Amino acid sequence: MKKNIFYAIIFGMTLTFGSCTDYLEKDEQATLDPAISFKNFNNFQGFIEEIYNTMPDKEKHNYCVSFNWGDDEIMNAGLGDGLVTRYFDNGDYRNWYSNNQSFLWDGDRFDPTVTGDVDHRGRHPLWQGAWYCIRKANLGLDNLDKLVGSQEEKDIIAGQLYFFRAWWYEELMQFFGGLPYIEKPLGPLEMMRYPRLSFQECADKCAADFRKAADLLPNDWDKTIVGQKTLGKNGLRLTKATALGYLGKVLLWASSPLMENGASTDGAHTYDYNKEYAQRAADALGEVLALIESGQTPYALAKFDYSNVYNHERTSGAPSCYTDIFYTVNQNWQVPGSTEAMLRNPSMSPNTSNWNFSKTWGTKVNNVVAHDKVIHLPTANYINYAYGMANGLPLDDPDAKFDETQPFKDRDPRFYHDIIFDGFKYISSSVPATDVRKEEEYCNLHTGGSTRDIALGSRTGYYCQKLVPHQCNEFDDYYGWGHSLHCNLPYMRVADLYLMYAEACAAVGGAKTKSDKFAKTAEEAINVLRDRVGVGHVNEKYTADPRMFMDEVRRERACELAFEGFRWNDLQRWLLLTVAPYNTKTSQEFYRNGTDRAWFEANDPRDATVTGWREETILTRRYSIKHYWLPLPESVVNIYEEFGQNEGW
Repeated sequence: MKKNIFYAIIFGMTLTFGSCTDYLEKDEQATLDPAISFKNFNNFQGFIEEIYNTMPDKEKHNYCVSFNWGDDEIMNAGLGDGLVTRYFDNGDYRNWYSNNQSFLWDGDRFDPTVTGDVDHRGRHPLWQGAWYCIRKANLGLDNLDKLVGSQEEKDIIAGQLYFFRAWWYEELMQFFGGLPYIEKPLGPLEMMRYPRLSFQECADKCAADFRKAADLLPNDWDKTIVGQKTLGKNGLRLTKATALGYLGKVLLWASSPLMENGASTDGAHTYDYNKEYAQRAADALGEVLALIESGQTPYALAKFDYSNVYNHERTSGAPSCYTDIFYTVNQNWQVPGSTEAMLRNPSMSPNTSNWNFSKTWGTKVNNVVAHDKVIHLPTANYINYAYGMANGLPLDDPDAKFDETQPFKDRDPRFYHDIIFDGFKYISSSVPATDVRKEEEYCNLHTGGSTRDIALGSRTGYYCQKLVPHQCNEFDDYYGWGHSLHCNLPYMRVADLYLMYAEACAAVGGAKTKSDKFAKTAEEAINVLRDRVGVGHVNEKYTADPRMFMDEVRRERACELAFEGFRWNDLQRWLLLTVAPYNTKTSQEFYRNGTDRAWFEANDPRDATVTGWREETILTRRYSIKHYWLPLPESVVNIYEEFGQNEGW
């Protein structure tokens, strides 16, 4: 059955599906006749809308989901063990195509036409959606000659189609490696015998398509003639900058150690990049950053200015807000992304954020947070690695001035924005003195604390509120309808461009390297992000050594993009999935030193003192070479001989 569905998606897609939204009104017959579907901009754009609609919603794909599969996150014991994260921890990657609690797969429920609230769940998985949309993009490209319209209209249509063909491949390649790169719509009688390409061969084809897209797409839809019809509502549309960003990304991935050297378990090649690909990546990323910094695009880094960083309350007058990249609250269901998101999936009915994504990040002790007993938990190893000191140094640097008796003091400001730690005021509203949950008003995350239950609380000593605010609880009720909480995770944002540019330049020549397309060096690109949040610049001891600087680039990436679903892919391409300490997940153990509820009521929790600061191992992943790629579904690799399985599976 599954083989037949895949075969039908590749070979048999017809024009029976209409536009995914009412963005443009098409002729009524446009879904039936190719001559009508492609005859003008309105109809052709309606055809493309379905590709936007099919993009997976990582956070709201199902009621309880997971997408952080590196060393960054672990689920609570019990119900949390049913999510993909736990299976990946055990090395059981085959679970991805039988577990509908992730965006990768959802059995036979794929339906690109669904746009409604709950009906949207599980209908837009990556695997099925990618093949469908690749076919659809090829069909559109094959019919460009039927479009009658202005040059601007023709360019925008073609640019979107080239982008989407490459993008769906790029998304698949991150998990599965090189694939057959199909560049034409296959007829129902045409045999599929295309061999799998290497990752780098596939990346070259993606790069060619992304380059075409960048040359055709506008900088800003609101400044085009076709964009006037939807003026002010074009924020999700593809632009030149987005295409350049993905051009840089696919080339950086092609340059990365795994793609250049093949899989190995010892990490010996972790610094060995393909410099030619890295240079091309740096040039593409430099080109887009130059456009952004010169104000030629709608994008900019969001401001990190807070009057109360724990509650994500922005400073009065701040023109944008870092938090709004990930969620909005009390803003009439405003789509998250702020000024920074460059590619976002269309978010289904926004209140779907609360069924149940927003209820899977906080304590279930005494039902402080309602519904499913599933909790995403940041690991102690990751927090101690990614979130360094405010002076810019990692915790283990002897000059960092990290004090194990005051471990929460003077940390990178993103720590206070993203992480909930011991003594944090979790419930902002007043809790009646007679209510058993009064004890959970301030987090008891020390060893033996009331919120350290491994099934109902935190098994790691931390919670995360980067994607969902701590006020999502039964007292503050931010997940209630009246607060209009809307969560949506961007696929690409401006900060990522700086990080990828820095990595590409560092791979070419180190901290002082830059592209001719952009004025900043790799070091300066990292410092742009540190300046935004008020963290010290990269120390010269790291900039002087190419490998040490690459380590800092990677650590900056881990901090800035924490819990956004990138970590597994980063460890994978750096050949570090099998290398200690990146294969271990730990908890943070410590005891309070004279601090109780009364102390926390009067003091900032970052100033608390502790004793016995140590990490304890929760699990170690036993990975081998085969774990650098996910296995393809067995039904797919049996379609024809040239579509082979990944090594070891």
